Amino acid sequence: MTDDLHIPRHEEGGTFCVAALYHFASFPRFESFREPLLALCKAQGIMGTLLIAHEGINGTVAGTDEGIAKMLAFLRAQPEFANLEHKESRASKMPFLRMKVKLKKEIVTMGVEDIDPNKIVGTYVDPKDWNELISDPDTILIDTRNDYETAIGIFRGAVDPNTKTFREFPDWVKNNPGLHNKPKIAMYCTGGIRCEKATAFMKQQGFEDVYHLKGGILKYLENVPEEESLWDGACFVFDERVSVTHGLKEGNHLLCHACRHPITAEELASPHYEAGVSCPNCYETRTQEDRLRYRQRQKQIELAKQRGEKHIGS
Repeated sequence: MTDDLHIPRHEEGGTFCVAALYHFASFPRFESFREPLLALCKAQGIMGTLLIAHEGINGTVAGTDEGIAKMLAFLRAQPEFANLEHKESRASKMPFLRMKVKLKKEIVTMGVEDIDPNKIVGTYVDPKDWNELISDPDTILIDTRNDYETAIGIFRGAVDPNTKTFREFPDWVKNNPGLHNKPKIAMYCTGGIRCEKATAFMKQQGFEDVYHLKGGILKYLENVPEEESLWDGACFVFDERVSVTHGLKEGNHLLCHACRHPITAEELASPHYEAGVSCPNCYETRTQEDRLRYRQRQKQIELAKQRGEKHIGS
């Protein structure tokens, strides 16, 4: 992260292939699968995070084209993941610091029991058909992402629940009876996985005409020309690129390493911004002791940079 107000423009392409993937499937052997998956990823120089649980797999990783292809082939060779789909984009530098395969209770945490997208789910809508659906006056469009994501980009006319975590989404639905005022509910998220559970939850709550964007915002930005797009802003991604725009080009947001929120050029100019220490999103919620600790960490990051090394906390 830089201390000045200049936000660098990224090149259109990138050396690294970034693969975002998820697949819901009954996967009781997930614990024994962790080590062989981790070993393969490390052997191929892949970095990122993969979550595996009884209900399937979810994550984003980056590596060479060859390495990512071998990992995907390995996953699809498993009977549970034979139909796994993924989305690819490019990064000009490695967007992750390490490789992790985590064992989880859920591959995306909603915290609601008995939600199974393999049994009940909304209707998938291809990116090419999305504009027509969300332009229909009989449709309520809902962004299922969190507030720090919606802050930098959103579909026109979308309802923003302003949630801090996905766990808050079920209560938000229950506390908004007005959602029943229109016959169609359309929902979207970054790559599609949160909508899988969100539409399953909505169906469980008695909503009938529930739709979600297949492949999420990422697939929409990849396939829909900018001049036809109803998307405004950038899409937050959970890696060091911070955001992507139309055509999945790397965006121009930086990340506050104190609160992990994306920050804009205007926020960089704020007196509450200090590289690695605070930004307008978190300044009021951090103590002086917090900021002192963050400054010490930032000093270590800068020293590592001077040595030509990558600090693990950067």
